[in-house]
Amino acid sequence: MKPDCIPCFLRQVVNALRLSSIDDSEIERAQREVMTYLLSSEWDLSPPEIDYVVQRIIRSYAGGDPYREVKRRSNDEALSIYGECKRIVESSEDPLRTAVKLAIAGNVIDFGPYTSYDLKGTIDRVLKSDLSIDHYPLLKEKFQKASRILYFSDNAGEIVLDKLLVETMLSLREVKITFVVKGGPMINDATLEDFHYVLSDVGGVEVRTVSNGEEGTGPDRRSGEVLRWIREHDLVISKGQGNYEILGDFNGIFHMLLVKCPVVAADLNASVGDIVLIYR
Repeated sequence: MKPDCIPCFLRQVVNALRLSSIDDSEIERAQREVMTYLLSSEWDLSPPEIDYVVQRIIRSYAGGDPYREVKRRSNDEALSIYGECKRIVESSEDPLRTAVKLAIAGNVIDFGPYTSYDLKGTIDRVLKSDLSIDHYPLLKEKFQKASRILYFSDNAGEIVLDKLLVETMLSLREVKITFVVKGGPMINDATLEDFHYVLSDVGGVEVRTVSNGEEGTGPDRRSGEVLRWIREHDLVISKGQGNYEILGDFNGIFHMLLVKCPVVAADLNASVGDIVLIYR
């Protein structure tokens, strides 16, 4: 974690609780509780690991998941353009590459750093742009030899474009895909509810959960169990900044993301706004 992350956590408190129409006095109490936690905790963890506790505090003040309706709207918005995106993939010279770029474009649906997004505008920009870090040739090479693929998803709404990439991979080769979501609410990250809402009609896909920081929601992403998952699969894809911040130390993973903050940009030697497909 870097000093830049601290104001981001506090901004999340305000943004999330305003979604639940919480008054300013309660928002202040929540901010003070988060600040107390930040002052008492070690800062040698990754930002998502610190955010487990921040989001738990937010949910306690919101009386549940403040992003629930936002996530449903994001899924519906992305589903409304799914057919158009599928036609773009099917008519392209390299359907896999086009599906990869669309999946990266979907990473703009992120209510951690943002309070709004432009999905169609981002898709248009990404399709017309080169990847700032482009390890696609290696991904394609490994995909052509893979029989088992592990896919760490990121956000609700975004998983509609992930679905398109998953379907494209299944259409090109006989592979088994393990799709990973959060086992409980965490900002607007995809959960089992989102998976069943968006991907329930896709055959050949197994779903697993990882922890949102609460007991019983799945193994931690840094755990030995998740490391075994990574080793057991021939191709591993990680979507988004949060997964990059936690899984970036592991070898053998393709990270696909839009760069949204200077901390991640510096780590990648990239710029905010860059489109990245990098193999670690």
